Amino acid sequence: MTPEAVIAATRHWVETVVVDLNLCPFAKRELVRDRIRFVVSEADDADTLVDDLERELQWLQDNDAVETTLLIHPQALTDFDDYNQFLDVADVLLSQMRLSGELQVASFHPDYQFAGTEADDVENTTNRSPYPMLHLIREASLEAAVMNYPDPENIPARNIETVEALGAEHMRALLQACFARGKAI
Repeated sequence: MTPEAVIAATRHWVETVVVDLNLCPFAKRELVRDRIRFVVSEADDADTLVDDLERELQWLQDNDAVETTLLIHPQALTDFDDYNQFLDVADVLLSQMRLSGELQVASFHPDYQFAGTEADDVENTTNRSPYPMLHLIREASLEAAVMNYPDPENIPARNIETVEALGAEHMRALLQACFARGKAI
């Protein structure tokens, strides 16, 4: 797939899963304001992805008109266990760049699995995306949004209730629709 198709599929996921299901109550505002940056990494290994992540963290640090970045890496870390281990590398990089406390990395993957769950448990779909990606977030903005949101600690439980009510089949269909959008590009 072309980078444009990957971005189209990911944008569709943000619109129809993240925003429409209100899995992140802070995403709609940034999407409407066009303050989400979608970047496709062509990395096919972890070392190259580290370089791309470093560049993107620096770019986000230098460009405050953008609120958040989705660094999509469809060819790197396609195995969830490898991806999950890479998150430690991302945290070390944040520390090395002296960005801890300013930026953080959230995780989304097609095979996302929370600890203590089975692979096919529907609650995992709250963090499943069309492609592996790293979500780079400004901590100050997140803290401000959370402070102005009633009961933010209940967001994960509410998300699980939402996807459980819809069911695994519906969530799979939503994710598959993202690929159809990407193929249309």
